[in-house]
Amino acid sequence: MDKILLAIEVLCGISLALTLLLLVAEFFFANYGDCEIDINNGDKKITAKGGGSLLSTLSEDKVFIPSACGGRGSCGFCKCKVDKGGGPVLPTETPYLSEEELKNNVRLSCQIKVKEDIAIRIPEELLSVKEFETTVESITDLTHDIKGVRFKLPEGETVRIKAGQYIQLVAPPYDEVHEPTSRAYSIASRPSDDEAIDLIIRLVPNGIVTTYVFEHLKEGDKAKLVGPFGDFYLRDTDKECIFIAGGSGLAPFRSMLYDMIEKGIKRKTTFFFGAVGLRDLYFVEEFAKLSEEHSWFKFVPALSGKEEGHSYERGLITDVVARSFEKMDNHEGYLCGSPGMIDACVRVLTAGGIPEDQIFYDKFA
Repeated sequence: MDKILLAIEVLCGISLALTLLLLVAEFFFANYGDCEIDINNGDKKITAKGGGSLLSTLSEDKVFIPSACGGRGSCGFCKCKVDKGGGPVLPTETPYLSEEELKNNVRLSCQIKVKEDIAIRIPEELLSVKEFETTVESITDLTHDIKGVRFKLPEGETVRIKAGQYIQLVAPPYDEVHEPTSRAYSIASRPSDDEAIDLIIRLVPNGIVTTYVFEHLKEGDKAKLVGPFGDFYLRDTDKECIFIAGGSGLAPFRSMLYDMIEKGIKRKTTFFFGAVGLRDLYFVEEFAKLSEEHSWFKFVPALSGKEEGHSYERGLITDVVARSFEKMDNHEGYLCGSPGMIDACVRVLTAGGIPEDQIFYDKFA
């Protein structure tokens, strides 16, 4: 047994040493020279030094592909079609690509290394995504672990958003973080408020960007935003809307509701907002007031904890939604929150009669 363990340790040591040698060789000796990236059959061409990821290389040339995880390979958002180059599909990509996408050479741009000339295709609207150098106008404590941050655009600049979209906040290097890091946050402000952007940011333990926001970002600081991105928006139908959110997932619905009010859209809408306890609720008075002012809108906060002293709905948000409707066959579902919450809500909505293609969601990475 001792000999077997020793042999395993030796093999592991050899594998580790070879991996380190390959990484060192790559770092010191790999020289890919200049590589050309052709976007959308010549709509834009970039000549860049090889060696970086396709996502970061494009970003350096102000072409921004959405990435909720900041290029860690954990969200699957940064897809593009590769017509030439890019190398083989990596195991880190396959969990995020369907068989159809693999067949059509769809790849994750954060996992492709620029080593040769590459030809890609991306949605045309991404070529107009902008980078904004903003100023932090205000920071508000909404709950014990959620902040509302308002970013003011430079004088004379405006942003065009569709209610429900998100934007990427770029945190600069700080403490032990040695490079800029971006994360995606849903926009909470109404589209007509085009000279500023409101974000609702929840603290993620050890999260690089949320730690920066909670421990370093101050009013008056400069902050870089990139966007807007996303296809989570209100569809143009007459179906009744069911909005469901938890935590910071409230953000896109705040934008959607104010947009509906300003545009005179009076589709019957029920907004279910799930939290654990009273300390996790925020904007309750604001949405309750909207509910009083607009007969087509109803706001339903719900608490899953055992806390007493309130009159809100009790239980998991999925249970609250299920018991609120006899049937949902003339409804659309809009969801924003954690993957677990969204998957559970999809099951409830489809069981109630909503086809899955009429359920739209923004799933946190």
